[in-house]
Order: sequence, then structure tokens, then C-alpha cells
Amino acid sequence: MFDFFKTKKQYQDVSGQAFKQLLNENKEAVLLDVRTPMEYRQGSIKGAINADIMSGDFQKRLDGLDPQKTYLLYCRSGARSAQACHILAGKGFKNVYNLSGGIGSYPR
Repeated sequence: MFDFFKTKKQYQDVSGQAFKQLLNENKEAVLLDVRTPMEYRQGSIKGAINADIMSGDFQKRLDGLDPQKTYLLYCRSGARSAQACHILAGKGFKNVYNLSGGIGSYPR
């Protein structure tokens, strides 16, 4: 009853270990760090592209992405990257993954 109140999430939250495995197995995957440039400079996952979700041109940057590729997103805690995953999924992107728990949960 009342299933219309539930919205199906169109991306996947994955653990740090699963995120790393996806990154290693999908050489064409795009790794997006959606934190601020300052956070990004303080340390990021190797190969990540910084696309600050809080910047005014974030939506425009997403418009230039290929919806057929796999996208792996992360931030500090997993909240901003979840927002960004939701936006990408809303634009028709099918292979979108969020690092649950943020960069701190990524195994080094």
C-alpha cells in the first residue's frame, strides 16, 4: 500500500572494498570526486576528476559526460556523492555508484 511514496533509487551505494573492485575491474570507468577543490587537494583517490557539486557549473559539467560509461562517485561522507548520483541517474545514466561512507571507507 502507498508504494507511490517510495522512489526507487537508480544508483547503487557500495562499500569501500566493492568500490575499489569496481574501479579496478572497469578501466573505462570515470572516477568523480564531488568535494570542493580544497578538499580534493588535501587528498583524493588516484585518477579522480574533481567536479565540485557545490559549484555553479556542476550541472553543466555533467552535461558533457557520456551516459553510457560507468561512474564511480565519492565525497567525504557519501552524502554529496549520493546527491550527485541521484542527479546523474535523473539524467538517464545507468551505471552509477556511490562510495558509501565517503573517502574514509576506501581501502588504501
